[in-house]
Amino acid sequence: MSVATKKQNTNHRITEPAMVRWVLTAIALAFLALFLVLPLVSVFSQAFEKGLEVYLEALREADTLSSIKLTLITAAVCVPLNLFFGVTASWSIAKFNFPGKNLLLTLIDLPFSVSPVISGLIYVLIFGLQGLLGPWLQAHDIKIVFAVPGIILATLFVTFPFVARELIPLMESQGRDEEEAAMVLGATGLQTFFRVTLPNIKWGIIYGVILCNARAMGEFGAVSVVSGHIRGMTNTVPLHVEILYNEYNYTAAFAVASLLAFLALITLVIKTFAEWKVRQQLENQ
Repeated sequence: MSVATKKQNTNHRITEPAMVRWVLTAIALAFLALFLVLPLVSVFSQAFEKGLEVYLEALREADTLSSIKLTLITAAVCVPLNLFFGVTASWSIAKFNFPGKNLLLTLIDLPFSVSPVISGLIYVLIFGLQGLLGPWLQAHDIKIVFAVPGIILATLFVTFPFVARELIPLMESQGRDEEEAAMVLGATGLQTFFRVTLPNIKWGIIYGVILCNARAMGEFGAVSVVSGHIRGMTNTVPLHVEILYNEYNYTAAFAVASLLAFLALITLVIKTFAEWKVRQQLENQ
């Protein structure tokens, strides 16, 4: 197809008057300015309101460092586990037919339909002192709820769909032809995965990991239920921001919140780039 023909087809697809397009664009930009740009500007302006020294002092405070450390530990555990599960589940669903395939898809989507607060409450009802396994855990001096393991479990539950849900449509669109050709040529299952499948889905993996990591670091609802809000021990960064704000320590609250805002900006940039690469990959199929 010639360039002129492509341009002609593109022009035929644009049927709205110029005024309508300008109005819709203006509405979208106004919405972004009101609900994205303005809150970000407010967070950073409040954080640096009393100067750089006060900002840095708020970040160096012991409870803040403890919350940052716990948040990083949680993400460091959850993201690799979700990566392994997401790739495994996506490969199985996209490349094979097996009994229970629809059930697996439903279970992957479950955290999207369950409130994070409810999922946290379920862990309390199972592992809490009065829960199903509570007496046994107490007898063996094992702490799940109101401790780091509970925070990790709750975060795992709310984040495990992200990698799988990004990879499943990508791998289904690629089909099975390349993998079947590799197997015919004598490649083993692992060789086929690492030399054929993995290179084709690397940008989808990066995209899913970025979203998973951002959710793991920013999760509030489920973690709030299982953490117990023990200052300096079980507070992640979002929970610590809430405590500082409730104590009217606004400068410190916004200073710590700026870390999450900065993470969101980095995530947005990398996510946009990864989306572009995935879209290019799909167009080239």
